[in-house]
Formats: sequence, C-alpha cells, structure tokens
Amino acid sequence: MPRKHQTNGGLPDLSEVRGQLVARRALEVAAAGGHNLLMIGPPGAGKSMLAARLPSILPPLNPRELLDISMIQSIAGELAGGAISDRRPFRAPHHSASMAALVGGGLRVRPGEVSLAHNGVLFLDELAEFAPQVLDSLRQPLEAGETVIARANARVSYPSRVQLIAAMNPCKCGLAGTPGHTCKRGAACANDYQARVSGPFLDRIDIRIDVPAVSAADLIAPAEPAEPSSAVAQRVERARERQRQRFVEHGAPGIFTNAAAGPTLIEAVVNPDSDSRKLLLQAAERFNLSARAYHRVLKVARTLADLAGVDRVARPHIAEALSYRVNFGAA
Repeated sequence: MPRKHQTNGGLPDLSEVRGQLVARRALEVAAAGGHNLLMIGPPGAGKSMLAARLPSILPPLNPRELLDISMIQSIAGELAGGAISDRRPFRAPHHSASMAALVGGGLRVRPGEVSLAHNGVLFLDELAEFAPQVLDSLRQPLEAGETVIARANARVSYPSRVQLIAAMNPCKCGLAGTPGHTCKRGAACANDYQARVSGPFLDRIDIRIDVPAVSAADLIAPAEPAEPSSAVAQRVERARERQRQRFVEHGAPGIFTNAAAGPTLIEAVVNPDSDSRKLLLQAAERFNLSARAYHRVLKVARTLADLAGVDRVARPHIAEALSYRVNFGAA
C-alpha cells in the first residue's frame, strides 16, 4: 500500500473572502461540475484569492484519481519521498512559461503543467500576459483531456483532465470600467488587451464573470460572517454524487462531472423542456452560439440543477448558464 503525503496546514477558506457574491456563486458552480472559469476584474478585486480557495471546496480524490496523479508525478520526478499527495493538484505557472513548460516536451518529453494538474486545478493568472501561441497550445488538452506530444523520435500521450481557472485584468492599465477612472486610450485599451486571448480558447471556458473592485470602505464596514468552505464543499459533494450516479445509469461509469461529458451524453442527461429550448434558440440566434458553446451551456445548466437537487433542467437553470456564457460578447 503506497504511503500518502500529508500536506501541513489547512487550505485557504472561502470565509476569508468579503463580498463578491457573484464570484463565490460562480466558483461553487465551477467546482460542482468541473467547469472552466474566467474571472475579469481590476487588480486587488480578489481574483487570485478566490482561485486559491477552490481546492477547499473540491471533493477528495478517489483511488483511481490518486493512482493517475502519482504516475504523472513519478514520471516528472515530483513525488514527495515516494508518497502520493492526498490533495488535488493546484498548479499556477507564471505567465512567462514556455509552451514546453505548459504542455510538456523537452528531450525526454516530460509532462507539462497541464498534465501535472490532472484531476486538479490549472490556475492561469494574468491570462492575457501569456504568449498567445502558448495559450492556444492548451486548446487540445482542454477539449480532449489529454496532451499528445509528437517528436521525430517519440509520440507521448499524458492525461490532462484539468479544471482551468483563469484571471485577467480588463485592460492593460487594469482599471477599465472602474468608477472614477478614465483610460486615455478609451475602449481600445480593453479591446486590444482582451484580444490577446483567442476566440477558440475562450470558447472552451464555460463560465465568465466580472469581478468588481472592493473598496477599503467595504472591508471596514461590519458584515455578516461569510459562508465557510466546509458548507460549500458539502453542496459540491452532493452535486457531484448526483452526476456520478447519473452517468453510471447512462453507461458511462468513467465520467464523474458534467464538464467531462461528451455532446451526445450531455444532451441525453439534460433533455431541456420546451421553454428551455425556446430560450436556447433565442440565445443561439442573438449571440451566434457555436456548437461547442451550446453544449457547454447545457453542461453548466445541468450542474445548476444538480446543485439545486432537481432532476429536470428548467428555464432558470438555462438562463443562469447563459448569463455566465455571454457576458463578454464572445460566445
């Protein structure tokens, strides 16, 4: 029996986050369904703080996930004294990381950050500061859940089923949309900065939210105690158990989250009613949803229903899922 490496200290707790109710809700939905999440907001809004607290609400690793992680860490030489970690990986590469560092490569074709984050979280802070070609190299791993590295003398495949959490400023100066701030370049500053992240990459992100600035006055004013991670983690665990059981019933025991389900499977488990279909059709025509975007909306809606503890996906679930998708006009 392999030893488990017990990490010292507890995980950062959501109770330490003041305000940001929309962001907290989005983080819970992302955790419950394994969805990719993008947070856009000015410096100091709490984006990195929220991302660091995601592991505290994720369910524990099952034995198969532990085995997969230990094999990747062994290849990369990152096993701590030969013991496997009891926590989900949380990898946060710097925005100067090369393509080989992110997706893998080198003379011995080592796994990159996206594979080292398998069954865990890949956090990309300052998303728009990454080289565009480096970000686009993640498109295939995010879609397929594996990274294929082809070289003249080798072809290696590493599992890369990760939950991507990304954060970025709204513009180069970081303050676009902040009350009282006027950018000298106007809207061009935000448009040029956000254009560094390609449309196909954004298409793979299920949930996109604005994270507004928090003022010092908001922190000083008395407030009700925020909900701790333990309470949120219980809801996430129940939602994931509903997903696991549902996929077993549909003959897909290897699928554990809605985000990992294929198009045919997610259509089968959602089966929206007539009102929901009408809303989806209106959104598809208005926002020009791609086929991938349509299926990702269904996945988020299914997760919202699972969090609510209901079997049928209804119009409110579709509406909330769409609100996460079309906020930035790049469905």
